[in-house]
Amino acid sequence: MPSDPKVRCLLAPNPSPLTGTGTNTWLVGATGLAVIDPGPDDALHLHAILAAVGPGQWIERIIVTHAHLDHSALAPRLAALTGAPVHAFGPATSGRSAVMARLADSLPAHGEGLDHGFAPDRTLADGDTLTGPDWALQAIHTPGHLGGHLCLALGATLFSGDHVMGWSTSIVSPPDGDMGAYMASLHRLAATRWDRFLPGHGAEIADPGKRLADLITHREGREMQILAALAEGPARIPQLADRIYAGTPRHLLPAAARNVLAHLIDLADRKLVAARPALHPDAEFFRT
Repeated sequence: MPSDPKVRCLLAPNPSPLTGTGTNTWLVGATGLAVIDPGPDDALHLHAILAAVGPGQWIERIIVTHAHLDHSALAPRLAALTGAPVHAFGPATSGRSAVMARLADSLPAHGEGLDHGFAPDRTLADGDTLTGPDWALQAIHTPGHLGGHLCLALGATLFSGDHVMGWSTSIVSPPDGDMGAYMASLHRLAATRWDRFLPGHGAEIADPGKRLADLITHREGREMQILAALAEGPARIPQLADRIYAGTPRHLLPAAARNVLAHLIDLADRKLVAARPALHPDAEFFRT
């Protein structure tokens, strides 16, 4: 983990297949601290954060990269105890595209769990900068994993939340996840030279450029697999998932199908595929 004494990581006790070893809560600063992603609503983790505030230190700001419960749920309790304001892009469903907003009623909840009660004290727009006594963090809006996802730049170090992780690819699950936005955000980050990424789960990413390139290649490969399958004839999502994810354990196929759906929505938006009778998880998809 980081060698910078002004950047510390506290690991929340919430390991799982979706969170890896747990949520990384980042503390930035030497005096007035920024707490990035307080984590799940867990009393032991709250105590660990407060115990990490040493003599001459205080928590000045709380920043949430996105409103999934494993990142945001502890923010209200931490704010109440410290008086620090909570900053984020917005509530849980903020940043959804018009397409995802239309699909929201027909797509059941899936994935890590939205924090529907989350409401930041102050919103952060793309390019906004928060400052402390010895740090400055710039917000970079990176929709994809969630419409309101933010990364935070500390010079050439990026707190990458769940947008870029080293141990796993990000879940992109409509209507909260948006594959087109996710790919655009990856390409945007790839246009900057970064020294390291500090993610919301897992270890530091020491070669961000390579990781970004690998993620882009992986997703583009899935897209080509879907288009190749549809070139053989129309198909529904379960058929596509079975074909593309051959050999995947059966209990993981629902997540695979969700990934296929995310790609199909993006491909439909780009007029490369169409759905009948209408864009919907139960529709039949075909090449245009």
